[in-house]
Amino acid sequence: MAVRIGVFALQGDVHEHLHAFRTALTKRESPGEVVPVRNKRDLAPCDAFVIPGGESTTISRLIQKNDLFQEIREYDGAIFATCAGMVLLGNDTSDARIQPLGIMDMGVERNAFGRQKESFESDIEVKGLNSPFHAVFIRAPVVTRVGQEIEVLARIPEGIVGVRKELHIAFSFHPELTGDLRLHELFLESLELR
Repeated sequence: MAVRIGVFALQGDVHEHLHAFRTALTKRESPGEVVPVRNKRDLAPCDAFVIPGGESTTISRLIQKNDLFQEIREYDGAIFATCAGMVLLGNDTSDARIQPLGIMDMGVERNAFGRQKESFESDIEVKGLNSPFHAVFIRAPVVTRVGQEIEVLARIPEGIVGVRKELHIAFSFHPELTGDLRLHELFLESLELR
């Protein structure tokens, strides 16, 4: 069955995720397409939705402005989120300017490591992968609290950096920037099992 993956295309690492998922589909020889999502009409036919890294306050505002908040909250497809996307998926955040979507029962602290100059890279263990993943943390969040339905996929000394709830998956780092497609493929595998 062909899968349709939509990438929130109003701010953030849009092109990087479009490219990563298109490459992952080709590598897996899986039928499907990856398309930009800018409004409700774009989102409706998608089997999966990507909320990329970017500026979480801006993405939150754009979701509201484009009347997508309720559509995303009630979305019954799978969601893949990175960095700012992880902040938005939670139900509480350290920034009052962000209206969280409340899709995953977790608390998220945005910019947990400080400003842009404190960005870093690290090889981390991720549940489901057989070798470490080289993670790029850019003004990254950490998960400070998880509910019972949340599976922790990755953690570092500073906190939780990878989570899953059913078909939804979120990382505080940027797998779309590394060329390592294993996390995009892990997400695709879960879609195929649906």
